[in-house]
Amino acid sequence: MNQILAIDVGGTGIKGGIVDLSTGTLVSDRIKYLTPSPALPISVAETINKVIADLDWKDDIGMGFPSIISDNICLSANNIDKSWIGTDIKNLISEHCNLNAHILNDADAAGFAEVKYGSGKDVNGKVMTITLGTGIGSGLFINGTLVPNIEIGNLRFRDSIAEHYASNAARKREDMSWETYGGILNEFLVYVHRIFSADLYIISGGISKKFEKFSGFLDSALNVKQALLKNNAGIVGAASYASQQLK
Repeated sequence: MNQILAIDVGGTGIKGGIVDLSTGTLVSDRIKYLTPSPALPISVAETINKVIADLDWKDDIGMGFPSIISDNICLSANNIDKSWIGTDIKNLISEHCNLNAHILNDADAAGFAEVKYGSGKDVNGKVMTITLGTGIGSGLFINGTLVPNIEIGNLRFRDSIAEHYASNAARKREDMSWETYGGILNEFLVYVHRIFSADLYIISGGISKKFEKFSGFLDSALNVKQALLKNNAGIVGAASYASQQLK
């Protein structure tokens, strides 16, 4: 299969598109709907089905989801409704969308894209992608192999957890200048580096389009790069992951 439809489920939006696996690019329109509020399993599944119907897709799909995922079961719910915990997402999609889904954590999906097609391509050692959005997602790869469900957004940071201070949502909520935000993000990245000592950090998510506005405030000793796939990384990575499962 050279093309796969993939869905990127986020705390604020549900996006999807058909990906050409040879190039890592979208060959369809990128369809986006607001994430339902509350983001209950059935309402999210119905929204995913709208994306599938819009693109007239009948085959397997890839899907990135904002949760710790183990054997297709949702184990956490920081930025979605708590009713998701314990849900078998694969069965849910099968029942409501009548097709087979290959599911992984959304930040892991973004990492898949960058390691295969983007800033992490052909990089040996440890590569960590950091997705800054409603929360903070992360994907850790060792010599190109995924270590799943590394949730650095939940690390203890200052008086709470990291995503309450260093996510893009926190920047918007506190109306931070780019200098202020860059300083907080740098503090967090230095902390993360003390734990993981990655060889490369890749900033992903919608904020990556503004990389030049805050990158100058990051420690030059850290190897931090902008995600090349920007806000399509989650879609492309989920498609790449699905293609591996189909081999």
